[in-house]
Amino acid sequence: MPSQAIPGPDDVLRVALSNGITVLARANFHSPSVVVSGFLQVGALYDRDDRLGLANFTASMLLRGTERHTFDALFDLLESNGARLGFRGHTHTTGFSGKALAEDLPLLLDLLAEVLQTPTFPAEEVEKQRAQWLTSLALRAQDTAEMAELAFDQLVYREHPYARPDDGYPETIQAITREDLQAFHRRHFGPRGMVVAVVGAVEPQRAVEAVAAALGEWRNSEQPTPPPLPPLQPLERLTRAAVPIPGKSQCDVVVGAAGPARTAEDYLPAMVGNTILGRFGLMGRIGDAVREQAGLAYYAYSELHGGYGPGPWEVNAGVAPANVERAVALILAEIRRFVSEPVTAEELADAQAGIVGNLPLSFESNAGVAGALLTIERYGLGLDYYRRFADRVRAVTPEVILEAARRYLDPERLAVAVAGEVEGASDDH
Repeated sequence: MPSQAIPGPDDVLRVALSNGITVLARANFHSPSVVVSGFLQVGALYDRDDRLGLANFTASMLLRGTERHTFDALFDLLESNGARLGFRGHTHTTGFSGKALAEDLPLLLDLLAEVLQTPTFPAEEVEKQRAQWLTSLALRAQDTAEMAELAFDQLVYREHPYARPDDGYPETIQAITREDLQAFHRRHFGPRGMVVAVVGAVEPQRAVEAVAAALGEWRNSEQPTPPPLPPLQPLERLTRAAVPIPGKSQCDVVVGAAGPARTAEDYLPAMVGNTILGRFGLMGRIGDAVREQAGLAYYAYSELHGGYGPGPWEVNAGVAPANVERAVALILAEIRRFVSEPVTAEELADAQAGIVGNLPLSFESNAGVAGALLTIERYGLGLDYYRRFADRVRAVTPEVILEAARRYLDPERLAVAVAGEVEGASDDH
């Protein structure tokens, strides 16, 4: 792939506005549209335990009515111009994404500014959203994959904010009032630390000027500084939890521990290693051992979730209830092998070729480029990060992969969570 097709310092304009918003813009005149994506520094970390889900609830209400437009009017305005705009709450941030024809960029940005600054949280819409949220949580309680993930997080991140589900619990969502939403928005939503990426058929300088015109005057003197993450207490032994969900034909299994943050020096070796462990081809070593050879799983793979903090490094598998213990034993055996001997030269070469070969796919759409720019800014990677990425991946060795694996995946200090047709609740071994 030509280096010019990969975003870099020569074709990405980065400008910091006086109110704390960072704008990243890149032109693409092969498409008539423009994508606007970004995030604000407000998320579930700010939620009180008795109002867990408040940050996500607030984000979901932004488009439900403003001082100028009702929910229906906002929807009609976007629909009539072939545009879209949406918000989603996360642990550390609230993200947004929109798309419109390039000529409608000012309209899209004006709507973004309006819903961010002047939502009204209409009482009727609050109750509609609450009902939808409670329905979603009821479905979550019957979802073996989601409940296994929730139990896993509570094992790995005990007494840490990452143990809490961003979307809360039924009782915390029931407790949230319209006044809670208004107060949370008034205090926490502001421009400091906000990042906006604009990619599409618009000159970068014009894009920056459009963002400044829409959002440059926004201020919030109350906006707090994001709280630091507390230190994580690592597991001291192999720890298990079981979530019984009667009547399910499949159990979901999650095995793993806390991995590196996205900014950690060993994140890239861990990422390449994870590709070998459970991503490449038919889901790597894990998929080969558990699914292909033993026939114990409907699916089996591994994931690395590096973010602001130590996201999980985990193996996920869907298995029949009768096969849970055999599948867990095989997963643990593969992890022990992964931390006891270097990956082979052939495995590494295949993984590196796959990672580098897939890189161009990230930049085939405006949304993909915008997402890459947000990643660069979020973690301070530098505008030349993706230009250097292939060389950095090729520089990873079996030795640094083994070192990273041993640092994070101690087979004697992992969490094992199972949800489905299982007995018991939680137990430690």
